[in-house]
Amino acid sequence: MKKKQQIKVGTRRSALAMWQTEHIIELLKEKNKDLEFIVVPISTKGDKILDVPLAKIGDKGLFTKELEVALLNGEIDFAVHSVKDMPTNLPEGLKLGAMTKRHNPQDAFVADNDVKFTDLPKGATIGTSSLRRRAQLLKYRPDLNLVDIRGNLQTRLKRMKEQNLDGIILAAAGLERLGMEEHIKDYLDFSICLPAVGQGSLAVEIRENDPFIETLVRSVNDEETETAIRAERALLRTFEGGCQIPIGAQGRIEKGTLILEALVASLDGKTLIRDSFAGDINSPEEVGIELASVLRVAGAGKILEEIRLGEAK
Repeated sequence: MKKKQQIKVGTRRSALAMWQTEHIIELLKEKNKDLEFIVVPISTKGDKILDVPLAKIGDKGLFTKELEVALLNGEIDFAVHSVKDMPTNLPEGLKLGAMTKRHNPQDAFVADNDVKFTDLPKGATIGTSSLRRRAQLLKYRPDLNLVDIRGNLQTRLKRMKEQNLDGIILAAAGLERLGMEEHIKDYLDFSICLPAVGQGSLAVEIRENDPFIETLVRSVNDEETETAIRAERALLRTFEGGCQIPIGAQGRIEKGTLILEALVASLDGKTLIRDSFAGDINSPEEVGIELASVLRVAGAGKILEEIRLGEAK
């Protein structure tokens, strides 16, 4: 019996990351029964440091660097990430080989009781580690008491109980993928909270000049999702944004037109610049760059300058 060719797949160790990787592998197995896929779990810096807010650690490659090193060293053949964890500038020699069809990109409100987010009492204490969520929540409800909470989904749910929080905000996609929908009490409308760039989609990162792997993983790519996220990532790249800057974006295609909506907010949520731009689906990066320019002129540039001056102090 002919031995199957082995393909090594890198992933973070969390339950969600493992699920996402197995999901990609199952999709690939359907058309590649002659291949054997080996999962290679790798711990990242972001997984190891859980007692410090993301924005204070530094965000470039926080959840991807170790996987990328393994990829460049030939220890794995491709890596699976959440798109929202991917830096907009990848290491030399690497590229995105595929982006999967986007799952629900909304943020979800999780609580022990059945209260809706919009019905939270004044001064309610909510857990989130995201500056993007924090800024938008404070803009919508300045009375909320927001506290940092990090860790995988199970850890955050446990800490919510231990710290007696009124609720926490998490990406809906992660909860739904792990079959944990019962914890979701409300979905945050985009008018309240725009998602992170790429939220809801999975990315397959590969080496450049590896045609076999590129052809293999391209079969799981969703073109409509890829187009929207290319616009979102171009906007983020233009702002040189990451975890330290509250930026939300959501791209979609309607009647053959690419529509990108995005915002940049001050850390306290008091100033929030939001707009949208419609453009050619064949030029998604241009749409992202154009909207970044519109937001910058409207006041986003001043917000970014103030945040960076604060970081330099």
